Amino acid sequence: MPRKRKKISLRWQALTSTISTTLVLVLMGLVVICALTANRLSESVRQSLTVTVMTTDETTDEAARALQQKLEQRPWVKDVNYISREQALHEQTEAMGLDPTEFLNQNPFNPLLEVHLMADYACTDSLLWISKRLRSNPLVSDVVYQKDLVERLNSNLHKATYVLLGLAALLGLVTLVLINNTVRLSVYSRRFLIHTMRLVGASWGFIRRPFMLRALWIGLTAGFVADGILLGSIHALWQYDPTMQNYVTLPDVGLTTLSVMVCGLLLTLVCTFISVSHYLGMRESKLYE
Repeated sequence: MPRKRKKISLRWQALTSTISTTLVLVLMGLVVICALTANRLSESVRQSLTVTVMTTDETTDEAARALQQKLEQRPWVKDVNYISREQALHEQTEAMGLDPTEFLNQNPFNPLLEVHLMADYACTDSLLWISKRLRSNPLVSDVVYQKDLVERLNSNLHKATYVLLGLAALLGLVTLVLINNTVRLSVYSRRFLIHTMRLVGASWGFIRRPFMLRALWIGLTAGFVADGILLGSIHALWQYDPTMQNYVTLPDVGLTTLSVMVCGLLLTLVCTFISVSHYLGMRESKLYE
């Protein structure tokens, strides 16, 4: 009977340790996926900034098209939208409610190029350099972008990044402490068994082995369950809003699930190794404290 109770107790400890580790890993996975999604959102917002390249009166449609193709080959350009004279006239007519050609007797608009930059170049210094380079082209009369908006956007994104990093560091510390405490409590309940095995001459490696194997299985099980919960939640999010697939991408999901599995294994194994070593080196009198 005592042996049966002991087996039930060990199984219950393994179950509670697995559940606790799983919950902590789910929390860690949420932090990782939120950080990756925030980075995607930041890139999307930066790339939505528009730099308008205004051409000269002498610029023909063919020359403007050639300039568009030339800009699309630049490493700092994401894409370029070409707006012809006729399209610009049509848009302005709809916006103003009247046709400028009725009193000017000609189309006053020149071809425009709307340039969207790569995220890394959507900052004040890069935009100044890009604007200067574009203005040096004889076909370009002016380069327009919202400088104040760019500065505010980058400032807010930097603040959000610092907040996320601080939150990730805090939750990472909480994750480490919770898993360490869970493992220590599990090992603490078997400290007398560790001491007995040490007295009969068992080596430290031999004593650690069953604990490390148990930690390995707990880490694997917790990692798989946590990944299953995260994948189910992400799938539900995609079903609810399909546009979220643009921000919560498959590579990010793969990186998150892999990091959860690796961290689950490493943390349980390392914490178990440290805890068992702690009791292996402890004096008998300390075991009763």
